[in-house]
Amino acid sequence: MTRVKICGLMEEQHVKAASQADAIGFVFAPSKRRVSIERAQELSRLANNDMQRIGVFVNASYEEIENAVKTVPLTMVQLHGDEPDELIQRIEVPVIQAFSIRTPDDVEKLNNSIADYILVDAPGTDYRGGSGQVFDWSLLENANLDHSRLILAGGLNRDNVQAAISQTAPFMVDVSSGVETDGRKDEAKIQQFILQAKGDSMERTKEKTIDPVGFFGRYGGQFVPETLMKAVKELEAAYEDAKNDAEFQKEYHHYLSEYVGREQPLTFAARMTEAWGGPKIYLKREDLNHTGAHKVNNAIGQALLAQRMGKRKIVAETGAGQHGVATATICALFDLDCVVFMGEEDIKRQQLNVFRMKLLGARVESVSKGSGTLKDAVNEALRYWVTNVEDTHYLIGSALGPHPFPTMVRDFQSVIGKETKRQILDKEGRLPDAIVACVGGGSNAIGMFHPFVSDEKVRLIGAEAAGEGVDTERHAATLTKGSEGVLHGAMMKILQDDAGQVQEAHSISAGLDYPGIGPEHAHLADSGRVTYQAITDDEALASVIEMSRLEGIIPALESAHAVAEAKKQAQSMTADELLVICVSGRGDKDMATYAEKMEGLS
Repeated sequence: MTRVKICGLMEEQHVKAASQADAIGFVFAPSKRRVSIERAQELSRLANNDMQRIGVFVNASYEEIENAVKTVPLTMVQLHGDEPDELIQRIEVPVIQAFSIRTPDDVEKLNNSIADYILVDAPGTDYRGGSGQVFDWSLLENANLDHSRLILAGGLNRDNVQAAISQTAPFMVDVSSGVETDGRKDEAKIQQFILQAKGDSMERTKEKTIDPVGFFGRYGGQFVPETLMKAVKELEAAYEDAKNDAEFQKEYHHYLSEYVGREQPLTFAARMTEAWGGPKIYLKREDLNHTGAHKVNNAIGQALLAQRMGKRKIVAETGAGQHGVATATICALFDLDCVVFMGEEDIKRQQLNVFRMKLLGARVESVSKGSGTLKDAVNEALRYWVTNVEDTHYLIGSALGPHPFPTMVRDFQSVIGKETKRQILDKEGRLPDAIVACVGGGSNAIGMFHPFVSDEKVRLIGAEAAGEGVDTERHAATLTKGSEGVLHGAMMKILQDDAGQVQEAHSISAGLDYPGIGPEHAHLADSGRVTYQAITDDEALASVIEMSRLEGIIPALESAHAVAEAKKQAQSMTADELLVICVSGRGDKDMATYAEKMEGLS
């Protein structure tokens, strides 16, 4: 497969957008894309460990080049000037020597280069280093070249790169202006170029739900420090072995049945159906699980896996406290040490769950950094894992984090969708027309959606948190307002500013108060298979009251977002259609918030 280099990077978000490339380039020569060594060092830290960092120079001294190689650090050097062979020989990293191609005589000179690679480009204009124009590729066709050294540049873009590769068979293609809009790098063009350049191999990856290295389309992966990579790979191998082990699956389902109380009913909501005047409404009752939410489905699975790996210490994070309670509960059951990180703001909002975790024997660590919410709790849990990785398993609660966590959490939570599918067929003899679930990181939603993804006639709708409105700065609507970036070990959609800094999220619901969304959701949104709508705090609170009074079921604040979106969906549906809502948890934990926000309720 031809490799891809994105050159002339100057901003954080563009480095992140190039995460599927094989190399990134920093220009140190006079150019409108020139960066300092210090800036290149900052940007380089955002790139994958296995990505080549290439510095571009024009007639720089050996000392300048050496300083950049060691400081950034660079893994390759690209020379566009009149550098002598003596200089090339002194450089300690692989060297790319650039040549402008006008005539067959220019091509003949390429084999005289002693550099490791030769880059061919059209002649430059204002600066040495290319003009962004295409040269005559046919000049390379019959030349006696070692194509394993050949890097093709010059006027490449998403529309011509496949033709260029077919005609010249290069080792790598190099693009800069071809992925820009109005002289600035364009994230969408960067990703489209990479996709086009890598051609069929990436298309095959996209067609799969997940590829061998944990990507859902362009999202996911393992963006972790070197100290965690061993543990992540160990977990990946252990899960792959366990999920195919009939005894492991038997034990997991035993606990789901005997301890959690599954299977949970698919309840016909007669009064909501009558009140909304549209489709028949069914409620998938995850609120009836032991511990009060869907989180325990995943906690049991991961705790069994940790024991299988010989680890008897568990670290977890929690937002609403439901995952923390589920983890503390399972650790008590299996006699495992348990520490749970929780933002101080969430501790204030979820006092009942904090006490429950402590009662169950867990140590709850308050996190005061940042906004004191779920993002900050995940940060601290990851730090704890880094320093205790030898004997501790990180029991992550949502469908995010480095591979295999998103896949593993989805698989453990897919019991929700599998049960729903069987139950609706038993009750109605057909699949539902639409399913709605709330999304923060997205664990209950991906568990519900996954068994239905191939049933294209079933509309799948995720309800994310609009907080005080998506046009304000206080929301957690990641898919409505977010962009691609790396957070907590995976490429996903996140809320970030123009400099690539992660922004604080807001939702009245602690469980949805997170600035990212799991990678599989981001992929499903891009593919159009799932649509995502934003629900405000006020809409969610109104749905709490409505569902409580119509069905005698007080939903968790997270679930209330799904209820609110379901009501909107119902307005355009007919009486012969079926709508399922995933009630991910019960509202006991939210009573303090309900009492405060609904003061004077009559």
